[in-house]
Amino acid sequence: MHFPNSLSFTSAPAMHLSQLPGHVHSAHLGKTRPRSQKPTNSTSGCYSIEDCLRPGRKLNRGSGLRYSNSKDWSFVVRSSSTLSVDEVVESDGKAGGKTGYDAIVIGSGIGGLVAATQLAVKGAKVLVLEKYVIPGGSSGYYERNGYTFDVGSSVMFGFSDKGNLNLITQALAAVGCEMQVIPDPTTVHYHLPDNLSVRVHREYSEFISELTAKFPHEKKGILKFFGECWKVFNALNSLELKSLEEPIYLFGQFFQKPLECLTLAYYLPQNAGDIARKYIQDPQLLSFIDAECFIVSTVKALQTPMINASMVMCDRHYGGINYPVGGVGGIAKSLAKGLVEQGSQILYKANVTGIILDQGKAVGVRLSDKREFFAKTIISNATRWDTFGKLLKEEDLPKEEENFQKVYVKAPSFLSIHMGVKSDVLPPDTDCHHFVLEDDWTRLEEPYGSIFLSIPTILDPSLCPEGRHILHIFTTSSIEDWEGLSRKDYEAKKELVADEIISRLENKLFPGLKSSIVFKEVGTPKTHRRYLAREQGTYGPLPRRTPKGLLGMPFNTTAIGGLYCVGDSCFPGQGVIAVSFSGVMCAHRVAADIGLEKKSPVLDAALLRLLGWFRTLA
Repeated sequence: MHFPNSLSFTSAPAMHLSQLPGHVHSAHLGKTRPRSQKPTNSTSGCYSIEDCLRPGRKLNRGSGLRYSNSKDWSFVVRSSSTLSVDEVVESDGKAGGKTGYDAIVIGSGIGGLVAATQLAVKGAKVLVLEKYVIPGGSSGYYERNGYTFDVGSSVMFGFSDKGNLNLITQALAAVGCEMQVIPDPTTVHYHLPDNLSVRVHREYSEFISELTAKFPHEKKGILKFFGECWKVFNALNSLELKSLEEPIYLFGQFFQKPLECLTLAYYLPQNAGDIARKYIQDPQLLSFIDAECFIVSTVKALQTPMINASMVMCDRHYGGINYPVGGVGGIAKSLAKGLVEQGSQILYKANVTGIILDQGKAVGVRLSDKREFFAKTIISNATRWDTFGKLLKEEDLPKEEENFQKVYVKAPSFLSIHMGVKSDVLPPDTDCHHFVLEDDWTRLEEPYGSIFLSIPTILDPSLCPEGRHILHIFTTSSIEDWEGLSRKDYEAKKELVADEIISRLENKLFPGLKSSIVFKEVGTPKTHRRYLAREQGTYGPLPRRTPKGLLGMPFNTTAIGGLYCVGDSCFPGQGVIAVSFSGVMCAHRVAADIGLEKKSPVLDAALLRLLGWFRTLA
């Protein structure tokens, strides 16, 4: 989910949304009492569960957590991966020079970490350079006054134990790590104009029953539209996911699964809105599908690629939304630890300011303190605007990047509000995730028009003090709204806008919300730009006009030899599954280029030219 790097938002150097402390905390340790869901395992190794269940509960260590049917239970989780930065790797920054790395990764967002760990397990020597003091980017965390806040979205895809799209599970398993997760029974609860209220249940049949009950005259169209989504998802989920820029893999998959490959090729240039309109006429239902796509891509259905929409709209039922015990930040910490255990490195407080070229090939990076590091390949987890507008000189901008910027603009950023509230302000049956657009469908894409709310403590109360809940609120916002203000005016505007957003939630969902607030911090697009090192605080690319599906999205290779990109401004786009997929693809292509995977130079050249031609069609 895209709000904001859903299906997060994860492909940038790590941050925190406010004035962060200058050190790394260990993971929060506490009691966890989800209301009805039980944690399950996602792979193997980095998290250990202490045997301190209440009397009568049993823990089966051989197959993950198993409990009785009682809802009255608790356990303590401790992460063996939550070492300090200095314990994880020598990060005093004294290293530098020609160190013989196979790859340098700029930034430790999820896309960058997946690429780095996938390369490391193939035998590559990798160095990750992170501007901040913890990994994770938009999927990072920070701690305040006993609260552990997720920086970005708490809606976590890719964390199931089945299929090929459980990419977070696979990435952790590749480096011998496991996290305990708590299944979320409801992906999101929509509160929409005309008092339209829809819960997206984990069980597909329950969701369809609720939606067709709201729109009985469109039952046939609903089933056909989501049926096409499942057709795309099942085709994608059946394939081994590697680089689409590597012809040996691509041809191998085609010969093994020709129908699935042809299905994906058919839907590649199509958008969800066009498919929906083939079967559905009701304008309110089409607006609901717009809202569904908006939380995937921050645009309506007509501009959302069908493949992206299908991944999200089906995986939420297939693998489900699963929240990691201890918070989303544990994912990046576990991947970082696994990377180091594979013999590679991650260096914190390492602000990359330039990519070094030698005869047109990327050979190294330069930091703000003038240190230089060199490698066979450079992988940028920054946005393409930051990569080609800041880390490289403007005169080095390749023609294909000029074309990319003609097709895509920077998506808006977000205003984010992290709050701690008294728990009694929330009704007992409150869902974890909410999307609010009260009165007017036309406000869906407007700044501050729609509100996304996560309450992760519904699932994991260990994230906050007893008797409290965390509310994490997002709404789209442009950086232009926050520029040119004095410090005093800036702070005043933050409070004013946040107060208006909170008032809307109080009126719509939680009476008495304002008086229940015990902690509040507000982040603006300027905050996101500062800590995430993202141009204008953007959360990825937005098509300038109606796109031809994913045809225009660039892959991992660039026109500059030795330079690759990974993250949400690469195919397949935004969201946790998408940037993880980008990381897997990038690692495979780089591994082939440095001799760790099979490679055919002739086929490579032909395929890359063909893919470049396809992008011109967008």
